[in-house]
Amino acid sequence: MRSLFLLFIIMPILEMWLLIEVGGVIGAVPTIALVFLTAAIGFALLRKQGFDTLRRGNWKMQQGQMPAQEMAEGLMLAVSGALLLTPGFVTDAIGFAGLTPGIRRWLFSKLSGLVTVVGAGGSVYEHRSARRDDADVIEGSYRRED
Repeated sequence: MRSLFLLFIIMPILEMWLLIEVGGVIGAVPTIALVFLTAAIGFALLRKQGFDTLRRGNWKMQQGQMPAQEMAEGLMLAVSGALLLTPGFVTDAIGFAGLTPGIRRWLFSKLSGLVTVVGAGGSVYEHRSARRDDADVIEGSYRRED
């Protein structure tokens, strides 16, 4: 909890410092334009990758599979998009990293062993074949309405 508090204190100070430094080198108007440019590029990438992830998730559900990776990637894309809309270069760098498919899949592979998804009938859907005994279990159910 304390590290999260420090993050919310240190990150804005770092962003302001970096914006002031860049503004001192290239000027205020180009710096503002650069912030808007990164947000526009990030939004376009987010839109394309979001639709791609949604299509893959729908395909997996039509095949009767749990789209666990696609749901996690959707969450990562949402966080990355929020970071890209936040003015600053550090948050933009983190946001663009989250929009990079290779980095996103690597992060999912590292985090997927921590969670086991249990379907409505009690069947366990896992991304990996090996189940960890200390994994958190998130139970849920769904109902299809046509």
